[in-house]
Amino acid sequence: MRIPIATYRLQMRPEFGFSDAQHILSYLAELGISDIYASPIFKARQGSGHGYDIVDPNQLNPELGSEDDFTALMDTLHDLAMGWVQDIVPNHMAYDSQNPFLMDILEHGPDSEYADYFDIEWEHPYDDFKGKLLTPMLGDFYGKCLENGEIQLDYSAAGLHINYYHLRIPLRIESYARFLTHDLGRLSRSLGRSSSDFMKLLGILYIVKNISAETTGRERKDQVEFVKDLLWELYSSNDDVKAFIDHNLKLFNGKVGRPESFELLDGLLSEQFFRLAFWKVGAEELNYRRFFTINELICVRVEDHRVFQKTHHLISQLVQSEHFTGLRIDHLDGLYDPTQYLRRLREKLDDIFLVVEKILELNEELPNWWPIQGTSGYDFLNQVNSLFCCQAHESAFNDIYRQVSGVTDRYADMVIAKKRLIAETNLVGDVDNLAHLLKRIAGQYRYGRDFTLSGLKKSILEVLVQFPIYCTYVNRNGISQRDQHYIETAIAQAKQRIPQLVNELTLIEKLLLLNFEDFLSDDEKNQWLHFVMRFQQFSGPLMAKGIEDTLFYVYNRLISLNEVGGHPDHFGIAIDDFHHFNQKTLAHWPHALNATATHDTKRSEDMRARLNVLSEIPQEWAQQVHHWQQLNQPHKQTTAKRVIPDANDEYFLYQTLVGIYPFQQIPYSNGKDDHFGTDHGTFLERITQYVVKAVREAKVYTAWLRADTEYEAGFIRFVQAILDPSPDNEFFRAFRPFQEKVAAYGLYNSLSQTLLKIASPGVPDFYQGTELWDLSLVDPDNRRPVDYDERLSFLQEIKRRCQTGMTSLLSDLKATRYDGRLKLFLIIRALAARQQYLEVFQTGDYYPLVVNGQFADHVIAFARHAGNTTAIAIAPRFLTSLITPDQEPLGNAVWADTHVSIPSALRGPWQDALTDLEILDQSQISIGKILQTFPVALLISRDDR
Repeated sequence: MRIPIATYRLQMRPEFGFSDAQHILSYLAELGISDIYASPIFKARQGSGHGYDIVDPNQLNPELGSEDDFTALMDTLHDLAMGWVQDIVPNHMAYDSQNPFLMDILEHGPDSEYADYFDIEWEHPYDDFKGKLLTPMLGDFYGKCLENGEIQLDYSAAGLHINYYHLRIPLRIESYARFLTHDLGRLSRSLGRSSSDFMKLLGILYIVKNISAETTGRERKDQVEFVKDLLWELYSSNDDVKAFIDHNLKLFNGKVGRPESFELLDGLLSEQFFRLAFWKVGAEELNYRRFFTINELICVRVEDHRVFQKTHHLISQLVQSEHFTGLRIDHLDGLYDPTQYLRRLREKLDDIFLVVEKILELNEELPNWWPIQGTSGYDFLNQVNSLFCCQAHESAFNDIYRQVSGVTDRYADMVIAKKRLIAETNLVGDVDNLAHLLKRIAGQYRYGRDFTLSGLKKSILEVLVQFPIYCTYVNRNGISQRDQHYIETAIAQAKQRIPQLVNELTLIEKLLLLNFEDFLSDDEKNQWLHFVMRFQQFSGPLMAKGIEDTLFYVYNRLISLNEVGGHPDHFGIAIDDFHHFNQKTLAHWPHALNATATHDTKRSEDMRARLNVLSEIPQEWAQQVHHWQQLNQPHKQTTAKRVIPDANDEYFLYQTLVGIYPFQQIPYSNGKDDHFGTDHGTFLERITQYVVKAVREAKVYTAWLRADTEYEAGFIRFVQAILDPSPDNEFFRAFRPFQEKVAAYGLYNSLSQTLLKIASPGVPDFYQGTELWDLSLVDPDNRRPVDYDERLSFLQEIKRRCQTGMTSLLSDLKATRYDGRLKLFLIIRALAARQQYLEVFQTGDYYPLVVNGQFADHVIAFARHAGNTTAIAIAPRFLTSLITPDQEPLGNAVWADTHVSIPSALRGPWQDALTDLEILDQSQISIGKILQTFPVALLISRDDR
């Protein structure tokens, strides 16, 4: 198995394809990256900016380049001895006209050879789409879209289709009879009944009406294609037939302003294997499983072995050809049986590097029976981020948040409330489907026959909102002790909440724990298990939508902690907690990814590092916020019912601005835009788009399902007013000095977390562009183009000057710290050390080091050891109490008596792999001596005795 030394995430998109990736490979290799970690590269919906909306997993995405381009990319990769870790999407595909499997289903229904590819409930309890696949893609109610002429019938060589903007769906062959027989006498009169072409048309109608119900799959499809070819030949060769069909198209498509003229099309649509619907219907009524709340992503039944083989055919080929050396599994918790999937994948692909996207709650362990190398890094991200949040000031921040925002609810209560909100709105259809499934099971037994659908639905919902983790992994092999604990906890809390439904909850507990009755048949046991596994598929999306995509935009005590997989109610961690996490990683998952930014993170790593500085200075922060509120009060919009923005959203905005505002190199003067370090208009557009997204995600005043344009417009006006670059903007004059101070300290947090990522157990992962300072917001802001030419130029200069004059280089890097080369230097040097001493960093023992002295709590120190080599990482934190913003955290004058103790088994002398500084062998080394010339250190010692 190839274990990466360091991975680099590339976001592949039409603007950055295979040739672009090939162009930067040599730069990444020089940087110290061993493996590319790529977003999905399979055929996606046209114009996709992320690649997760796949339409065909067995084709490369042509928008990324040709097969020759991909081959050239792989050839260059192999020439550089680099690997390729591919992000794959087994859970879902795009509900889109470009999806050939789905279109085949919509045309042929349950008779399609792909009918079992997607998670569809054909026999749904609701009669209006029983036997049909709901298609909730309309922008308004079906009747309105129909009578507005937005839904149109079309004919081509491919047959009859329904068009709705970008959506194009084929009609089932049986419905051609309704279309072709409408006013058929007209064609009979123009052609004559004895005409050979008219007889051909009658022959076509005979075949259409007599396609055998027993004909399915490939045979049926062949007959359908035969009919289509015959009809198109007639249409193309006979003007009368063409005129007849074109006239019927016009009749069926109706006339806007005459509702009765759409009866023909409405009748035709009623015969299809799909039911067009308003997109909002998908929140309440749905007969297919979606990815979270996204109607346009339909889930795949990858648990079916045939579906697994089909959807992983190209992946398998690319692994066997050694183009792919690793895989990252997207949204593992969405699968019916994640354990089965991983084992099947391991069996098919054998010895390949596998990591999974998995969110772990506090104290939750990754299932140790999974045949993987670990997670894609959110657990590490939140550990290292929390190190830089000052626990001692939690009480002060609680007070600040209450005073500024007026929010007094407990975080734990907000978790339940937001999960309940999502379950009762965005995901109510999923809860409803679970309740119907449970009702069918309960009705088979005398102790459950009297349970009502309403009671079961309330009970299921309560268990789900009380569920403490994303997902359990019960399957036909039984239930683990881990999962039993989480289920029993959720049921107990639900019984406290709704004691009147204790009997229903007891039944649910019995099912979830697989406490089978002795009299159950194998079929009944399978029904129980099916309910449990369906329940598990839903608990994860509810947690994600309720917490990450709702609560994290509402609970704004310190938004640097509001991160994917994060726990913002826990205000930082102790250094010992971080060491414990690293030790567990080394023991169980030594090759998991260590991420600090991903394509899904709420804000970039450097933005979080900057915001964590606020945790060190609560009093000053509070003073600043109160002052800003006073200055900006005139810009708020006050109505009879509310103030826009409210205090909580305003507080969220101030934190965001402190975090995202660019480093200041050019002083503000004459109202010019250059003080932003970017175009003012672009910056303002990024912020306004973000705040609208944020308040919609919060779902307090506005939401994606029910946009409140007044609140959104008022918030945008507020942002525009306070970011006005004119010299008389008082807020700006007050904001900039404080923001610059925070940014100066945040820079050192960024350097420390970067070193910790590289030196800790696990594989360091770098998100594209973050080798320089990156101040980005959530997707799509973090997918902006990266200037690789600039980065290559910086890298080459740094490498050259490392050989010719380290002292002058370090001096220049500090003087130009705001351009990001300081961070790039650290990455270059630390990754070089990681490559040189690979055994130390991949499998070496981990030793927490004791730091003593006046500022002991301000230093994270640990050693890695293997063979005769030791590496020691030294990373400072909480520098606001040690230095002024214009100082550097260097030397004994700053660190006083603070020192690190070196165990006798770990011997020097030492050389800093970053700066080449040499330090003699000592049992105690002063931090001031270690950090003489650079803010972090990576000491290396080789004992050759």
